[in-house]
Amino acid sequence: MKKLFFIPVLLLFIFCEKKEAEPLFLQGDAFGTTYNIKFYSEKNIDFKKGLDSVIDVVNHSVSTYIPDSDISKVNKGDSTVVVDSIFREVFRISEAVNKKTNGYFDPTVGVLRNAYGFGDVKPLKNIDSTTLDSLMQYVGFSKVKIENDGTVSKKYPQIYFDFNAVAKGFGIDCLGRYLESKGVTDYLIELGGEILTKGQNIEKEQEWVVGIEAVDSELEDRSFEATVNLKNVGMASSGNYRKFRVDSLTGKKYVHTLNPLTGSAEKSDVTSATVIAPTCGVADAYATSFMALGLEKSKELLKNLPNIEAYLTFTDSLNQHQVFMTESFKNRLMN
Repeated sequence: MKKLFFIPVLLLFIFCEKKEAEPLFLQGDAFGTTYNIKFYSEKNIDFKKGLDSVIDVVNHSVSTYIPDSDISKVNKGDSTVVVDSIFREVFRISEAVNKKTNGYFDPTVGVLRNAYGFGDVKPLKNIDSTTLDSLMQYVGFSKVKIENDGTVSKKYPQIYFDFNAVAKGFGIDCLGRYLESKGVTDYLIELGGEILTKGQNIEKEQEWVVGIEAVDSELEDRSFEATVNLKNVGMASSGNYRKFRVDSLTGKKYVHTLNPLTGSAEKSDVTSATVIAPTCGVADAYATSFMALGLEKSKELLKNLPNIEAYLTFTDSLNQHQVFMTESFKNRLMN
């Protein structure tokens, strides 16, 4: 009789202890500043190379500091340039915010920025009313459009696009899109103080926590006056609180911001604007807008912007530092 051998089968119950999530870190240069990225991925991908290629594409499209970029060619009067999807989307964001702010956000303000010395060319030595009137004919987003064939038409060849108040934020969105295309679902991108978040900080099992710089913060020893929770949103800040003027009669601090409607460098009582929006590009554009609008106009506009959260610092009539924030922004504050 054939013997039966009973081979015991060992059922190995492997208790998979939850593996500690190991974050990855990347640093580099982009858009005239530096970036820091924290993310999670188990894929063996050269993320740095991919991110750098995205930066190059964005620069080639909308950087006024690159002589042969599409925007530089358009600004020089080349009407044959067929702009890419990046230029189109930055244009679309700018057009939407321009309408919402009644013209206070306007990337065609480039001739004024250059004239005042805020751009990439030598400033004019004297800007009188006659000079200002002549410059203003080249300002106005209604004077430009992207044609069906992808070329840009301008009412006047001298109209100068300056997307710097939105392009950096949009560039960050492009970096986020790249990471997501590689399967990354949790990341924080910080570039020049602007933020884009997705998912959460897996390591700490919580949303991403970021700080808002204090207006009296020193460059060499930065401090934060508030911290907020972020998830799946972008955050951008604009501020002139290190460059301000004091009214000799009232002692109140003001920053000078270009008004696209008048062309003048007007006083604004908003010393900084931090904005949270669905994308970093949109947050970037509105942060700049609130600086130009001033406190009261910003507060009125925010009533009609349900997806925009804002933290605005300003000085009151007694020259005291004050903060205004939307309720939605207040709900993000860390205790």
